[in-house]
Amino acid sequence: MSALARPLFAATAVPRARPLGRLAIVALHAELACSPKPGLVTPFSRGSHQDMDAGTFLRSLFALRGYFTAIAAQATASADFAPLRELGIQAERGMLAATGNVNTHRGAIFSLGLLVASSARLHAEGCPAPSAGAVCEGVRQWRHALLQAPLDVGSPGQRARVRHAVPGVREQAAAGFPLLHGVAVPVLRAALADGLARDAALLQTLMQLVAVTDDLNLLHRGGAEGLAFAQAQARGFLDAGGVRATDAPAHMARICHAFEQRRLSPGGSADLLACAVFLLQQEAA
Repeated sequence: MSALARPLFAATAVPRARPLGRLAIVALHAELACSPKPGLVTPFSRGSHQDMDAGTFLRSLFALRGYFTAIAAQATASADFAPLRELGIQAERGMLAATGNVNTHRGAIFSLGLLVASSARLHAEGCPAPSAGAVCEGVRQWRHALLQAPLDVGSPGQRARVRHAVPGVREQAAAGFPLLHGVAVPVLRAALADGLARDAALLQTLMQLVAVTDDLNLLHRGGAEGLAFAQAQARGFLDAGGVRATDAPAHMARICHAFEQRRLSPGGSADLLACAVFLLQQEAA
């Protein structure tokens, strides 16, 4: 049986698990489909990546389709962190098997998985429609376990984290994802309420995140200089009016070219964007 066909996670009958799992996959697909995005893979561009394209991401999503349902079901049954972490480890193995050892969604497996688990836990505790802020805050219940869990010190992100002495996604999660409830969710919510098309709202949110996030993928690829360049480009785009500016498409095309020339890719910000999409969707589910 191929890696794509082999079920990694048992089917579950927990009522909220399947809807939350589907919303997580929908959110990741929305991030992939958003175009243009500087340095990131879209259906029309590899961005700054030579080892992956949209097809690689779709294979990864197919492999992960049961993971988010499984972590929701597990969190519904118990608040223990250890089985949640084990599900994440299994999901990463499945992703790598499906993509030929290409890391497409490691950050999302961690961050989005925790948010799905938190939403499911809140449902189990009697909150039928948890707010995005409540879901982010709910991740703090695993703060101690998150900060004590072993890290893959050989991963590019962790090497960049140590080299540049910046907090990573683990610290974001332990703090209740302040970049999500303080930046991404409010920006995305306001952009959609303002009538922006989905891709425009997503791009506006992404650029807000790039402007303020110590993105480990940018640090890994470009060092401190690359991160500073990316943040300055994002701030310049926003200061010029963002997606609402009349020359926004041409401005974004220049930024995309500059990122690709420098091999910069804000993968951490992209993960947070998908998380923000999920958080808004689960509010209405």
